[in-house]
Amino acid sequence: MHTDLWNFALNLYARPGVEVACLQWQDHGGDVCLLLCVAWLGERGVTPDESRLQALRSLADVWQDEVVKPLRSLRRQWRTAALQDLPLASLRDQVKGLELAAERMLLERLQALSEGWATNAEEGTDWLPLLTSPDTRLHHDARHVLRAAMQMTQDADDGV
Repeated sequence: MHTDLWNFALNLYARPGVEVACLQWQDHGGDVCLLLCVAWLGERGVTPDESRLQALRSLADVWQDEVVKPLRSLRRQWRTAALQDLPLASLRDQVKGLELAAERMLLERLQALSEGWATNAEEGTDWLPLLTSPDTRLHHDARHVLRAAMQMTQDADDGV
C-alpha cells in the first residue's frame, strides 16, 4: 500500500532501529529527509535515476541549509541551558516543533517534485545505493536497517 511521503516516513521512522540509524546518518552529514524520500520512491516502484536524485538533492540542500539546519542548531545550542531554565526549555520545545514542521514541508516538497515520476515494478527500485555517506560502514548500516524495516512494513501490510 502506497501512502504519502510524510506518513511513510513516520511509519518507517517508528520501526525498531530506524530512528538511531537516521540520527547517525544525520550526524555524519546525511540528509534524513532525502534518505526517507528515496526509500519511499523505491517502495513505490520508481526506478532509480541519477538526474532525478540530483533534482531531489538540489531542492533538499537549499531547504536544509536555509531552514532546517538553523532551527536544529538553535535547538541544540539551547540543550544544556534549557535543563536549568524552564522558560528556555519551553522555547526550545517550540523550536523543535518548528524544526519538525520544516522537515515535513521538505518531505512535501520532495513528494511534489517526484509526483509524476513513473513507476515500474519490473526494474530495480533500490535508490539507497545512490546516496553516499562519508562513512561507508554507516552508509551500509543505515541502508540495511531501512531495508529491514521496510520489509517488516511490507510483511505487515501483506498479513505475513
